[in-house]
Amino acid sequence: MERQKKNAAYIDGANLHNGIMTLGWRFDYARFRVWLREKYDIEQAYLFLGMIPKYKEMYKKRQEEGYTLVFKEVTYNTDGN
Repeated sequence: MERQKKNAAYIDGANLHNGIMTLGWRFDYARFRVWLREKYDIEQAYLFLGMIPKYKEMYKKRQEEGYTLVFKEVTYNTDGN
């Protein structure tokens, strides 16, 4: 009996976003999720993000695309540093 692989991806959303922006690329999260599944047999793709209420529609869309969202605490530095 062949053992089934259970691959997972752990993605830091801030690093992914900043890297894409630096390169000036457009990024398709839905297509990326399909690519992860097809290329690497990724069953679970965990996307780590900061919880910012104004982005709740974006969070919903990422979940619909097949990502499992994990929220990090977001801290704001109010002294300008």
